[in-house]
Amino acid sequence: MAFLDGTVVNVALPAMAKDLHADLADLQWVLDAYLVTLTALVLLGGALGDRFGRRRVFLLGVIGFSGASVVCGVAPTTTTLIGARALQGVGAALLVPGSLALLSATIRDTDRARAIGAWSGLTGVAGAAGPFIGGWLVDAASWRWAFLINVPVGLAVVIACRHVPESLDPDAPRQLDLVGATVVALGLASLTAGLIEAGGSWSVATIGAVVIGLGLLGAFVAIEHRSPQPMLPLELFRSRQFTGANLVTLAVYAGLGGAFFFVVVNLQGALGYSALESGAALTPATLLMLVLSSRMGALSQKTGPRLPMTVGPAITAIGLALLSQVEAGDKYVIGVLPGVLVFGLGLSITVAPLTAAVLGAVDERHLGIGSGTNNAVARLAGLLAVAVVPSLAGFELSGGEGSLPGYSTAMQISAALALAGAVIAFTTIGRGRRVMPVTAPIFQPCHDPALADARHQ
Repeated sequence: MAFLDGTVVNVALPAMAKDLHADLADLQWVLDAYLVTLTALVLLGGALGDRFGRRRVFLLGVIGFSGASVVCGVAPTTTTLIGARALQGVGAALLVPGSLALLSATIRDTDRARAIGAWSGLTGVAGAAGPFIGGWLVDAASWRWAFLINVPVGLAVVIACRHVPESLDPDAPRQLDLVGATVVALGLASLTAGLIEAGGSWSVATIGAVVIGLGLLGAFVAIEHRSPQPMLPLELFRSRQFTGANLVTLAVYAGLGGAFFFVVVNLQGALGYSALESGAALTPATLLMLVLSSRMGALSQKTGPRLPMTVGPAITAIGLALLSQVEAGDKYVIGVLPGVLVFGLGLSITVAPLTAAVLGAVDERHLGIGSGTNNAVARLAGLLAVAVVPSLAGFELSGGEGSLPGYSTAMQISAALALAGAVIAFTTIGRGRRVMPVTAPIFQPCHDPALADARHQ
């Protein structure tokens, strides 16, 4: 459910805008409300499972996500939809890390790596199926069913979990970093509000929101520095490779988050694609990742992560630059597909070595928190891209000649971000070959010691 919704919602945005009379800022909030709560709480979600029971917290996340999906599906206004999306993010922050923790606790050691590989493969299948399912639901019924479909899935998961034993970590810290989680959530929300509502035209209120947000994020760093049990141990960033890999993640996933938003909206708004057609148009990139990511992970163990992490984002940038030229009248095979294929190739080269480099930069006891930090950075990157790039590019939802106003500029900014990732990787990632093995393609780096343990084995 969590991975499917990422692709479904992008495809459904134009239909939501038409039905709810939403403007660009509303659509930005539909995406970012989910990312704010997920980014802020995913590390806390893993810690809650370790402390109070992984099955219990996982089920709470599934039920919360399903309930929020119902509210999304019946939302009469954009305000209701945005609030429900924030609740979905809370549910996802509980269920995503919990799912991997349950695998670690219930699957025997000799089968654990294969189980994690199956989990990772299914997330890729969900990403690939999302555009088809979401597009079909939007075209055949309504965008609302893109959310309501989560309800029977969630019910099936709750029933199936009767057969999953409870587990927890008896050595987990008794004290949770609730203050840190609250401060970072408020900081991200305030910063996002200021950036989105400004829309390129600043006022006292929007400037104040940004300043407050930055201040709260600064306070979060201070809290983590002094906390005896920090949600984010700052000593991780003493590693040049860990810091560099997360900066690469920030740049590349910002380009990625912006690109998926702009391309789908442009295909429907300027080229007249249906929801299903626009979703299917990007599927070759996902299929390339499913086929090539594990091979790129194996290659990075031979060459070290620096080479693929430099080449991959550079190729991704070329693909985004090609997609920036898509305009009305272009045929898919000639005008859209080449950019999608180059974009997908670049991501296939990048993602697995990037995840492996993050895990290879931390010691054994920090594998889970290191992976979780990288997950949060990836979400933060998408959040900031959706909040900032539209106003920088002058992007508008109204039709224009050839493509939507600001589309080409927005895609070029996304390409520049990906290229910046290549430069960062070349200057910060070492040539050494100490990387954790990645046995299956993973589209988003995910938080849990179980995943790290499986890779290590």
